[in-house]
Amino acid sequence: MEANKPLQRRWYDKDPVLKEALELLRLAPGDKRDAAAEFIIQMQEQVAADVIEKVYDIMSEYHGKGKRWYDNDPIVMKAIELLRVAPKKTQKEAALKLLTALENNDGGMELIKE
Repeated sequence: MEANKPLQRRWYDKDPVLKEALELLRLAPGDKRDAAAEFIIQMQEQVAADVIEKVYDIMSEYHGKGKRWYDNDPIVMKAIELLRVAPKKTQKEAALKLLTALENNDGGMELIKE
């Protein structure tokens, strides 16, 4: 590994758009974060039922024990876990929409409606 290359520890560090979107989400105020989480949860229609079941298993395992910035908020945790297991194309689309909404200070997250 190159000395200058930072270590990518989180699953979303591999995609710069996804990384930036989740960093903005982490820094967003509570109401904006909740709206963004609801937007991500809307993706579950695009994700297979077995994947959703896996998300709920992960949530049960980490609830109250996790060290990640989103582990203590069950709505945001559900949203991020759904995003994590979604297909790469869906991750990218969601990240771009989140970036646009968060950067434009769109508190209502109107991008849910596409």
